[in-house]
Amino acid sequence: MSHDETEVIADEADLRALYPPVSELAAIKAMAALDGHARAFIARAPFLCLGTQGPGGRSDVSPRGDAPGFVEVLDAGRLAIPDRPGNNRLDSLVNILANPSVGLLFMVPGYDETLRVNGRARLVRDTRLLERMAVNGRAPRLAIMVEVEEVFLHCAKAFRRSKLWDPDARQDRSEMPSLSKMILDQTRGAPEDEGEMAKIDAGLEEAYAKSMY
Repeated sequence: MSHDETEVIADEADLRALYPPVSELAAIKAMAALDGHARAFIARAPFLCLGTQGPGGRSDVSPRGDAPGFVEVLDAGRLAIPDRPGNNRLDSLVNILANPSVGLLFMVPGYDETLRVNGRARLVRDTRLLERMAVNGRAPRLAIMVEVEEVFLHCAKAFRRSKLWDPDARQDRSEMPSLSKMILDQTRGAPEDEGEMAKIDAGLEEAYAKSMY
């Protein structure tokens, strides 16, 4: 779809002219450290999104999840995220090595509000820290330690518009193919035989069971 280049927003002045002024409370709510409310939110959060950026400016967002409290608050200015087993692409970790600036979005099931934390990350392999993060006797290979620069609570509008936690808004997963089939379709091609595809799907579920930690 083509568009008129004169209609592209090119600077902050043009952008802000489209919107009402920011409210006083929204303007002052950002803090430079984790207070009691932020710590309590993090302790309840089983899920977060980690935003990173590579050396060339290419952005990435990665989901991170575990039991509530899996992110450890070390003090008012630092938190640590265990790096659980994944697909070993290491996109977020490589980005952090190139550019330590990160953004975190913490979510709690049933809460329409979220907690945002921006800061600078580094990858650490402190044995004592990793041992505290062990699950089923398995410690993570490393942790992402974030030095907090900005933290604030985010309002409920996005979650209420999306009805993310509303059971009536849940969609039927069977309306789309399995993850394995979609990725195979996008790459080397999924087998046409349904039985063979079922074996591949079962293998993925078995891998999930064996490699969560």
